[in-house]
Amino acid sequence: MKSKKRRKTQIIGTAERPRLVVYRSLKYIYGQIVDDSKEKTILTASNLSKELKKDTSKAKSKIESSKKVGELIAKMALKKKIKRVVFDRNGYKYHGRVKAFAEGAREGGLDF
Repeated sequence: MKSKKRRKTQIIGTAERPRLVVYRSLKYIYGQIVDDSKEKTILTASNLSKELKKDTSKAKSKIESSKKVGELIAKMALKKKIKRVVFDRNGYKYHGRVKAFAEGAREGGLDF
């Protein structure tokens, strides 16, 4: 818990470069774009999003589903004219579903 708290002080999202946070549960994966200076959540996306409900139910694995969520959040961010973000893996190791989420966001057009 201390290491997660320490990391939070180093990763800060601004209006020019907001923070892309990933959270994973056993079944789902969630992504948020947060502006820490205003303390506002700009965007959210998950496997439960209406846009992805059909795609994620057909996905063969949770990793495929995570990649699609990353692509969706990137598409939504580009509509709001957000191109550069700071990636916050939220204490998770950078492999598996978290890595797939990040790669999907990069392929969708986000720069981090």
